[in-house]
Amino acid sequence: MGGARKAIWAQLPPLPAANLAELVRGYENAGLAGIWSPQLFGSPFSTLAAAAMVSDKLQLGTGIALAFTRSPLETACDALDLDIISNGRCVLGLGSSAESQITGSFGSTYGKPLAHMREVVAIIRAVVEHGHSGTLTTLGGDYHTLDLRRFRTLAAPVRDAIPIYLPAVFGKACAQAGEIVDGLLGHPLWNDHWIRNCVPVHLKTGLDRSGRDRQALALNLMVFTVINADKAEGIEDARATIAYYSQSAQYLPYFDAIGFGTEARAIQAAFAANDFIAMAVACSDAMVESIALVGPADMVRARMAQRSATADAITPVIPHFGLSHDKTAFYTNAIADNFYG
Repeated sequence: MGGARKAIWAQLPPLPAANLAELVRGYENAGLAGIWSPQLFGSPFSTLAAAAMVSDKLQLGTGIALAFTRSPLETACDALDLDIISNGRCVLGLGSSAESQITGSFGSTYGKPLAHMREVVAIIRAVVEHGHSGTLTTLGGDYHTLDLRRFRTLAAPVRDAIPIYLPAVFGKACAQAGEIVDGLLGHPLWNDHWIRNCVPVHLKTGLDRSGRDRQALALNLMVFTVINADKAEGIEDARATIAYYSQSAQYLPYFDAIGFGTEARAIQAAFAANDFIAMAVACSDAMVESIALVGPADMVRARMAQRSATADAITPVIPHFGLSHDKTAFYTNAIADNFYG
């Protein structure tokens, strides 16, 4: 990649036990820094607990756990359990997700996401640090009220603070990460322009609020990575994933800012009509190439080095929607060959 080697993370979905164990051992043997287990619906903690049993060094990150669909107490206790099982390797990634998913699919409260997230983070930190002591009273704010006067965990934590990461699309979320947590997980929709010109400004705003410098926060970029000597085929294979991630109307200001507002509006209209073919058609080649790194290996490695110049770590991920088993394996192996070990 050129220059100092970035810490490399991978993404780990739920898998049958034998497949999961083989994959996790491979990641550890390749020297990866950590793995993220995503949440679309089911909690990521079970997958990471399984990964903890077959690894010794990998950081185990929820990437991301939905912050508003469960009590902050439950999230804190899940993180504490994973930290015990893994001997201090839990990384708690928390995200707000799209309002339509939280209020619709999960039937939970969304509210003002920045304020809601700030409250959740504060409660989780208090439970992690003091939950074993019996000294907690009432925690909460506008979204949660937890009476913890009779609450106590069964054992002291492995450590009194578990690293918390927040994902972000917009500048205010970047600033909040810079202000209140330990890491920022860059959204795979980010393109080079946004990472170069917008993220550092907003991140510094948050760091300045907390009186911290840049070294206080880890920036990990999750990047759609499509290594294929046939670039046109790679673009086509990535298209459905970019369209899927562009479906939320909340993201329109971002797409306007990077020059793809027209495409995003068409994608969202097609999604509202339940027309998945039209969603893909509306996602232009230029939109795919701006967001995903697509092309032959040398080209993708060069673009990754450029994109991640100011980052501390990268998480190359495949465009998973609509891919056959063979193509999933092809793109996964290409990432391993070019970025692992």
